[in-house]
Amino acid sequence: MKVEVECHAGYKADERPLRFRLDGREHGVEQVIDQWYGPASTYFKVLADDGNLYILREQTSTPGGAWDLVAFRHAADMRP
Repeated sequence: MKVEVECHAGYKADERPLRFRLDGREHGVEQVIDQWYGPASTYFKVLADDGNLYILREQTSTPGGAWDLVAFRHAADMRP
């Protein structure tokens, strides 16, 4: 699923996501929980301002680096 992402640009472009738009709704990133690299992508596991977890992927192998949603976990599913 395609996602529009606004990123913080520090020492490199698109260093980490700040907010993203999914199905017309904007979500602020409260915390980047994890980040890892694949052969052609960078992944971010983020906690959004709605309390849910999202895994966002940036395609680093193509210019402009399209973003998509890889996984989603609803806050209610995280309770013991």
